[in-house]
Amino acid sequence: MAHQIRILALITDGFGGQGGISQYNRDLLTALSQADPVGEIVVVPRLGQAKQEALPARVRQQAPILNKIGYSVRAMGVAVMEGPFDLVFCGHISHASLAAVIARGLRIPLWLQVHGIDAWTCPRPLIRWGVEQSDLVTAVSRHTKQRILRWVNIQPEKIRVLPNAVSDRFSPGPKSMQILEQYGLLGKRILLTVSRISLRDWYKGHHRVIAVMPDLLREYPDLVYVVAGEGNGREKLQHLVLEQGLADSVKFIGKVSEAQLPGLYRAADVFVMPSTEEGFGIVFLEAMRSGIPAIGGNGDGSMDPLRDGTAGYAVSCESRVELLEAIRSAIEKPRDGTHHANIFSFTAFSEHCASLLSHCLAKADR
Repeated sequence: MAHQIRILALITDGFGGQGGISQYNRDLLTALSQADPVGEIVVVPRLGQAKQEALPARVRQQAPILNKIGYSVRAMGVAVMEGPFDLVFCGHISHASLAAVIARGLRIPLWLQVHGIDAWTCPRPLIRWGVEQSDLVTAVSRHTKQRILRWVNIQPEKIRVLPNAVSDRFSPGPKSMQILEQYGLLGKRILLTVSRISLRDWYKGHHRVIAVMPDLLREYPDLVYVVAGEGNGREKLQHLVLEQGLADSVKFIGKVSEAQLPGLYRAADVFVMPSTEEGFGIVFLEAMRSGIPAIGGNGDGSMDPLRDGTAGYAVSCESRVELLEAIRSAIEKPRDGTHHANIFSFTAFSEHCASLLSHCLAKADR
């Protein structure tokens, strides 16, 4: 019988967590758990509580521990007391040095996953050392890979692109009357953004859409901009809306449940998020897979889900003219990005993960 490998996974959050990185970690660990060589994955999270019965087969998750020192002690304790392990997977650059110490101490390979802006500029020396000790680095987009290569001393071939997977929960379909009635959107054309609304994430570009709404309303008086999400930037955006006299044309609907999200996409006519600092942007895929056109920026990781502007609309986010033209085009002659979004299926993602796992282990055996 072939040796069944055991993986120690150090993550910020995953099972029981929320947000894009959490979803990515869940997808990746689920995919790895289904790979033939894998016998068990032991997950050490900082956030997120999950019952064992809710986890994939071959995955066992420790209780979360937020404190940095406590987390480090827990991770090293699991590495020593619950081994042997054959691979350390690190799900965030902030844990790179801890993961490298453990991997080097156990003399096993290290696989590091990096996402967006946290990895775009040179980190402090200890984190950089951890990155450079990695046997495999997977970046969520080409843009993130390019940004890392500006500061890291590592062979470029060790950095691979492993983009997000989009759930098959998202699919084309009729507009949900329930959602239209719930949010007062019957008879309206709908622009939609789904994201956090925090001051830290101002780059996501809600304010840019609000700025062009007066022009759009002269052409499409039935247009409504729907903002889904929460955060400490909502009040500032609401002030901009009042300044522009757009109180009847911009709706803040708060955080939408996972169950309701597919219906919300299908209710919209255009998805728009002119962001300048996306690591990838899974929301673009969710929108396109739901059958609506997507508009994003052309200077960050958004270019991967938008397929360089062939699947969606890629604009210079600081250009009011380009953003207006893209929205007009998406309303009048929408592009169908459904086929492109299907390229990022979970099946394709799983196959990619299995191939990377084999590559990482084979290099370690040399």
